[in-house]
Amino acid sequence: MIKTDRFKDGKQHIVTMSYDDGPDTDRRLIEIFNKYGIKGTFHLISGNLGQNPTGIQWDELTTLYAGHEIASHTVTHPHLELMPIRTQYEEIYDCKRALEEKTGMLVRGLSYPFGTWNEETILAMKNAGIEYSRTTKNTDSFVFPTDFMEWHPTCHHSTCERHVNQLIHNIEKCPWRVGSLLYIWGHSYEFRNDNNWELIEGVCAKLSQYQDKIWFATNIEVVDYRNAMKQLRVSADSKILMNPTAIDLWVSVDGVSTKIPAGETVHL
Repeated sequence: MIKTDRFKDGKQHIVTMSYDDGPDTDRRLIEIFNKYGIKGTFHLISGNLGQNPTGIQWDELTTLYAGHEIASHTVTHPHLELMPIRTQYEEIYDCKRALEEKTGMLVRGLSYPFGTWNEETILAMKNAGIEYSRTTKNTDSFVFPTDFMEWHPTCHHSTCERHVNQLIHNIEKCPWRVGSLLYIWGHSYEFRNDNNWELIEGVCAKLSQYQDKIWFATNIEVVDYRNAMKQLRVSADSKILMNPTAIDLWVSVDGVSTKIPAGETVHL
């Protein structure tokens, strides 16, 4: 039996992190992520960058966030749904353009300021070239979104420990429970405000012990992999698998991880 329950390098679970606003505390959070091999997506407010001498500066973006994903959080962090669609578009597009010009990298994701949006927001995002956007509506589950434009995370980091423990329990005690996506979000300044940096360091240390089972991915890596998997072609007898994409894919065949290289066809 073929199942699409494997991820990069045949790993069985995904953990992705997402942090908003771009405060100076991103520096410390990234140090922790890098120490444990965790990947993060950082949604930056372009209008805030370089405004504070101790804050995140434009010229440190490519080095500070190296190995992670830079995404949009608009220019001024407004309630987008209270704006005309043209103004929404400008907030989204101008942030994306500024970040791309300064970093030389594509910006393809966004998180909704205040976690609010409307149908016009989604239209504005699509026209601006945004491919996904994270909400603040926690699912408390390990499921993938049905629509990446309304990507509901698993949990805020303040309640993430029980979800991390559940994922580890599944890895250790219930190996048949695979294909999980654990999505944790928050703001790095909350660790300073709450004086609990040990929370995120402990979580990262614990998760890093399962690197053979967990793919630590950025948000856009999850989007790209999921979209590529939808293009996998399978023969009527399930013995021929064709991967027409530029991304290596993995599936399980009778429980065994099997790689279908980019642009290749595999005969089982």
